[in-house]
Amino acid sequence: MSESTDTLKVENLELAYRVRGRDLKVLHRVSLCIRRGESYGLVGESGSGKSTLALALVRYLPPNGRMLAGSILIGGRELLALDPGQLRELRATTVSMVYQDPARALNPSMRIGEQIAEIFRARGENAAAARSAAGILLERVRIGDREAVLERYPHQLSGGMQQRVVIAMALAINPALLILDEPTTSLDATVEVEILDLLGELRRELSTSILFISHNLALVARMCDRVGVLYAGTLVEEGAALEVLRDPRHPYTVGLLRCLPRRGRTKNHSRLDTIAGFPPAPGDVLAGCVFAPRCGLADDKCRTCAPALRAFGARCSRCHYLERAQSLPRTTADELPTGLRIDREEPPLLQAKSLSKTFRSERSALRALHDVSLSLWPGETLGLVGESGSGKTTLARLLVGLSAPDAGGVLEMAGQTLAGRSEAREPEQLQALQIIFQNPDGALNRSHTVRQLIERVLVRLGRLPRSRRAARMLELLRSVRVDERYLDVRPRELSGGLKQRVAIARAFAGAPRIVVCDEPTAALDVSVQAAILNLLTELQARHRVSYVFISHDLGSVRYLSDRIAVLYLGRLLEIGPAERVFSGPHHPYTAALLSAVPRLEGAAQPHRLQGEIPSAIHTPRGCVFHTRCPRKLGPVCEQTEPPLLAGAEPGHEIRCHIPAAELQDRDA
Repeated sequence: MSESTDTLKVENLELAYRVRGRDLKVLHRVSLCIRRGESYGLVGESGSGKSTLALALVRYLPPNGRMLAGSILIGGRELLALDPGQLRELRATTVSMVYQDPARALNPSMRIGEQIAEIFRARGENAAAARSAAGILLERVRIGDREAVLERYPHQLSGGMQQRVVIAMALAINPALLILDEPTTSLDATVEVEILDLLGELRRELSTSILFISHNLALVARMCDRVGVLYAGTLVEEGAALEVLRDPRHPYTVGLLRCLPRRGRTKNHSRLDTIAGFPPAPGDVLAGCVFAPRCGLADDKCRTCAPALRAFGARCSRCHYLERAQSLPRTTADELPTGLRIDREEPPLLQAKSLSKTFRSERSALRALHDVSLSLWPGETLGLVGESGSGKTTLARLLVGLSAPDAGGVLEMAGQTLAGRSEAREPEQLQALQIIFQNPDGALNRSHTVRQLIERVLVRLGRLPRSRRAARMLELLRSVRVDERYLDVRPRELSGGLKQRVAIARAFAGAPRIVVCDEPTAALDVSVQAAILNLLTELQARHRVSYVFISHDLGSVRYLSDRIAVLYLGRLLEIGPAERVFSGPHHPYTAALLSAVPRLEGAAQPHRLQGEIPSAIHTPRGCVFHTRCPRKLGPVCEQTEPPLLAGAEPGHEIRCHIPAAELQDRDA
């Protein structure tokens, strides 16, 4: 491939899925190019065609996928003209793809070493050479204990390490083009920044071109040189990543960016804006601009005449009024919901005292939670943050009675002791404490309709007579903005955002006083995420419900939470008012978490944490964080566990040997 040749060039690509004898078009004359060594971001809501385009670039489309027109050139070779043998050669030497879920990309029945070595054996290397090359690859992606990892099965690795293994396998061929389809969606911010650093280094080292697909706009700003915005299969804006994301010139891009929680703006300052309506379905034919039905600037010209992709400078936008794009009217009213109040003179609604949880097997005991105490007031949101394995979900399961705490731990709600297991709790207690899970697909019975899912809760927890159920069901659907036409639809027929709204309606069907939200927006588009956060705020204001909000998205945590608790290896390292935890003084672990969060407006260099989070089976002596702490004092940290000490204001506590004043000085 010559220096001047684009690694990837897509021209006027049209693609459709054949469904019931009809071609439903999902890509409409898409054109883009990626230069050698360039990182190109592709953003847009679910259903915009991002993953379909990625699959087309390696000809992995399902059997009903059809390319109707256009051209795909990789290294100057026409992809559509390759025979099966040439296509296999291209995949084996030139193009690699990393999928969103690393667990599904790895064979659960094969050891890691076997899976990586298989790539080299397919190229003719002997078993010993293939094994050695596999180990070198693991070092390349910063996996230190390579011999131990080579012998493990995928389920024995953390999500971050699984993703690094998948990236290592993709890099085994030194690809000219690396396609990354939402590679960091389920990862902690600290792991995410490590993987982005790794990809940046490898891009510079190998001049690899990258197609980076993500709904995380701040991540794209950090990672990519240029960005394309895809809406309903149409490229609506393209240009230098920082220019597009800081000065958008298409109303759709403007709308996406307004959905993001901004620094310093919380539920007490303003509501998040959203994008009205829904994208067109595949196969829908619109006479004018594809975004016109959802655009607040649209007029008759927009609805009847499709705009061309207009260039201005090095950028382009598919809008008749690109100069006015940023004057797009808000979709969501900016007034604050009334009723957001917390009275700390009242007794706490929920208290956890000295909660611990140990999971035992024949060979070992894993301490997932250790001596955690915290309180929750009526109408309050407590955010729980920390890396995977920190104990967040374990604590959530203890609160709702899916697991029982170790002996000595106490849970109280409204002054009454809660039994450890949900089956031993009183009906009123079950009604008062509900949970919204991260994955609505796993939480909603796929064989039941929306009506059956909600009615079951109304009968069992709400104990409503039949005569009142229909009215209450419609009230619930209206409160979560789900149209009643979905009542007889099953979850598999709903979008991810609609499924999560149904899950929220079900959680509120019993009129709970406390709702545990376990990563409720993790896999959602920014537009749907903003709508869910607004919805949770409105329901809290209306019913004075309390939330325990668990997320690795610290922007959402900051927006919704009144207080924040930081967990690490099952220990509470910091707790306090949300703005205080974000502004400092910080525990060194909190500082690392916050600095790793990508921001559109730019940020200081992230605090790097060395190594993996230690095993909860063999926790470090002294401060559990000392093995990764960049500010370790020495033997005192290694031998003595610090107590929770007062931070910068009442209610702010930090578990660290370094005084809060010194932590504040370093943060500044």
